[in-house]
Amino acid sequence: MSPMILNTIEVMLNGLMTGVMYSLVALGFVLIFKASGIFNYAQGVMALFAALTLVGFQSGQIPFSHLINVVFGTDYHNWGPGMNAFLAILLTMAVMVLLAWLVERLVLRHLVNQEPIILFMATIGLAFFMEGLGDMMWGANIKVLDIGLPSGGSFWWEDVTRVWATEGSEYYGMYIDVLDVWAAGIAIVLVIALTLFSQYTKTGRALRAVADDHQAALTVGISLRTIWIVVWSIAGFVALVAGIMWGSKSGIQFSLSLIALKALPVLILGGFTSIPGAIVGGLIIGVGEKLFEFAIGPLIGGATENWFAYVLALMFLMFRPQGLYGDKIIERV
Repeated sequence: MSPMILNTIEVMLNGLMTGVMYSLVALGFVLIFKASGIFNYAQGVMALFAALTLVGFQSGQIPFSHLINVVFGTDYHNWGPGMNAFLAILLTMAVMVLLAWLVERLVLRHLVNQEPIILFMATIGLAFFMEGLGDMMWGANIKVLDIGLPSGGSFWWEDVTRVWATEGSEYYGMYIDVLDVWAAGIAIVLVIALTLFSQYTKTGRALRAVADDHQAALTVGISLRTIWIVVWSIAGFVALVAGIMWGSKSGIQFSLSLIALKALPVLILGGFTSIPGAIVGGLIIGVGEKLFEFAIGPLIGGATENWFAYVLALMFLMFRPQGLYGDKIIERV
């Protein structure tokens, strides 16, 4: 094959890997929206907060150390050498479950039957609160996240693909980041697990019942508050996975919370109520923006990845506002 064709295939593969990373964030939005009808603006900050907490546990950092030192005149920063990645992940998950309980206890239960815009505004306030809380707890400096996942280019894949080029052409093989491959594999396992949980467990069926009709679910004895805690806990776990993947790739910094903005076009394409739609939408966005930048970007000055997804989402809003897998919009006149 010619190097041009191979380069195009490489761009598509990297786009698929990037799309999976977008899908991980979009999954959290879908889960909460399905169960409570809330568009959770704080999902990106939840990924940031989970990643910050994980690094804090790993490094042995004392939460609120800066504030404690200012108030008491001490100079304590670490309680010890830290802990291994597995234990840190378990403790971080416990923190996200506690956060889910607090959100239901302090926010959601006081906003039952309120308009969707009020719930949305509440999640905006929650996002800014969590961002400030993460800053006070762990500090605003950029952190390195390492839980042992391999990263960098795959030399094996480069050697395999090098021989695909036409003999005599200068081609050095395809570059694929191993971390992106791991992220894709983890996302596949996560989607399968969530699908099985939704279809074959009592709690999963209750989640689907709440998603279909809140009032009907209440009449058959399903606790809406319990369901909200469960779904926010699951969304917290998804946020933790997304935070680990994005944090391992680019470091833990507060701009990590902005990945939620890239998940919006994914949701518009796939539909706000579909788990498979979040995956498919992410793949379309990932491949589309990479191919567009590769083919069209050089002709119009580049940097098309910053806006391509939003233009594509705008087109979907005009012709199919419910997305590829979203519920059909039926208007009664």
